[in-house]
Amino acid sequence: MSAPNFIDLYSDTRTQPTEDMKHFMMSAKVGDEQKDEDPTTRLLCDRVADLLGKEAAVFLPSGTMCNEIALAIHCRPGDEVLCDRSSHIINFEAGGPAALAGAMVRAIDGKRGIFSAADLAEAIRPESRTAPRTRLVSIEQTANLGGGAVWPLATIREVMAVARKSQLAGHLDGARLLNAVVASGVSARAYAEPFDSAWIDLTKGLGGPVGAVLTGSKDFIHEAWRLKQRWGGAMRQSGILAAAGVYALDHHVDRLADDHLNAQLLARGLARLPGISISPENVETNIVFFDIDVAGLSAPDFVVAMKERGVVLWASGTKTVRAVTHLHITSGHIEAAVAVVEDVLRKKESVQSPAN
Repeated sequence: MSAPNFIDLYSDTRTQPTEDMKHFMMSAKVGDEQKDEDPTTRLLCDRVADLLGKEAAVFLPSGTMCNEIALAIHCRPGDEVLCDRSSHIINFEAGGPAALAGAMVRAIDGKRGIFSAADLAEAIRPESRTAPRTRLVSIEQTANLGGGAVWPLATIREVMAVARKSQLAGHLDGARLLNAVVASGVSARAYAEPFDSAWIDLTKGLGGPVGAVLTGSKDFIHEAWRLKQRWGGAMRQSGILAAAGVYALDHHVDRLADDHLNAQLLARGLARLPGISISPENVETNIVFFDIDVAGLSAPDFVVAMKERGVVLWASGTKTVRAVTHLHITSGHIEAAVAVVEDVLRKKESVQSPAN
């Protein structure tokens, strides 16, 4: 958390290891990861590969590295990646596709981060010596900037069927894949099955301090290890970190349902407040977007006022705010946060409309 008394709804990346997780980490058996001799890291990779139904896996420092390694393996310089306009690889990876893979990214205008098979078909370029070659389609599950929207399995299969007809590879950015699993009841293996590569993050809803696990075929992971080494992601006794992932898979997956319930509680609480525009029915997992509809109050100013009162949020635009529920947020925190929102809006309105 940002401070002992803060209600931190900025992101689920703000979670810290629980005391039980820390004890488990400190008792981990370790070895030299680069020599494939760290037993805890091997255990984590085997478990995630099995979870996603892939042949092999590699433990990486971040989800961004998972994405960028996958793009660099699937694409040659000048190739084109297709993904939704809101995707993490476009908005939050510092131009990595261009800098690291030499790949172009073509944005598809989906709905809440989700595009259709028809949208994909329209975006695939016909073969031409003057155009970039479309090589890869990537989807993000759940869609962060889409408000934590869950890609339906049927839509994924339809999209990937179109991709395969054009001989495209498929990559699943599974930063919040397990949120989708818990919300939908669809297995992680089923979601990952249509894709050549897929990964899960350990540092968001699962509450781990570091890392993500990328999966694919044995040949794919062999190449991923080469890039991990080249880009400085290889570690030594990584089992202390990997142990957090093992613990999280055992203890922090089913409880994601609590985060979803708290997000719904927040959405419903906000919906009753004048000056807030929100559609609670769009809140499927742990991410809540809402708009500030008060004259003279911008989202950044609102976020500053909220932080001064002990609630941390993210302004994602001039009028739009994001809140994310997670391991350290209870229903009591949500009720308190809604009360603070109401107070901030009331005081803003009173300043704008002084008594006669």
